[in-house]
Amino acid sequence: MSRPLPATPPAVPSTAAGLSGGLFCAAAGFQLALAAGAPWGAAAWGGAMPGVLPAGYRIASVGSAAVLAGLGVALAGGISAPRSRRRLLTGALGFATLSAGMNLASPSLIERAIWVPFAVVQIVALSQARRSESRHASVVEVQ
Repeated sequence: MSRPLPATPPAVPSTAAGLSGGLFCAAAGFQLALAAGAPWGAAAWGGAMPGVLPAGYRIASVGSAAVLAGLGVALAGGISAPRSRRRLLTGALGFATLSAGMNLASPSLIERAIWVPFAVVQIVALSQARRSESRHASVVEVQ
């Protein structure tokens, strides 16, 4: 009589992943505020449109907010399968690294001053989460 294989336990989101998820949700909130007409255009989209963004940029901010919020919720625990979490963390780390580079290249001083440090904190948190959760997954697999 064969015994069923034990199910792989879900990955437990690390504190660093929770922090990163919260930061992605905060960035989503910023994008939603832009979409709603907040006059913060100088701090977004390369600073090309100071003040209230025109309609096209506001629509793009809604899309950006959806992506950022989705990442935030997934990182905070919305995805728990270990393999999927590793992929999520790797993808989010790549996204944060790309964000840091793009914001560093921005001609907008305020955008660089706000979003480069924000992205660097994301990179550090995601790197820590990836190490921590990979270590946890390895321990679970050995047991």
